[in-house]
Amino acid sequence: MSTPPDVLPHLDAVRAALEAVDLTVYVGGAPTSSGWTPPDKFAVLYPDAGMAVRASLADNRDDFDSTMQVTCVGSDVERALWVAARVRQALAAPLVVEGRNCWPAEDLGGPPVQRDDDVTPPVYFVPVQYRICSTPA
Repeated sequence: MSTPPDVLPHLDAVRAALEAVDLTVYVGGAPTSSGWTPPDKFAVLYPDAGMAVRASLADNRDDFDSTMQVTCVGSDVERALWVAARVRQALAAPLVVEGRNCWPAEDLGGPPVQRDDDVTPPVYFVPVQYRICSTPA
């Protein structure tokens, strides 16, 4: 019996890829503590738990399939789009996950840039989703 794949090493690999292109990355949301001042551009990673996918009729669920949303945030439209371009650059190469062979992330797109007036000062954001898949090495 094989060990099912784990989402956490994949999450760590996405975060490392984004940080490698000099992005500030938060997971699950930006900090909300008082006194926190957001940088003029950053990324927020929203992972799902992923799925252990059947690799064969033998029911070995060794393959991994996940959707991870990267919300690209900036103090203006151009900065939000700059973050989106850096994310696309970072995820163009296959991720590095120990014991796994990762496919290049599939860019699933997202909606247009939006303005968030619920924070002060307002920010602009664009969520982009990526499909993350891997197989055992």
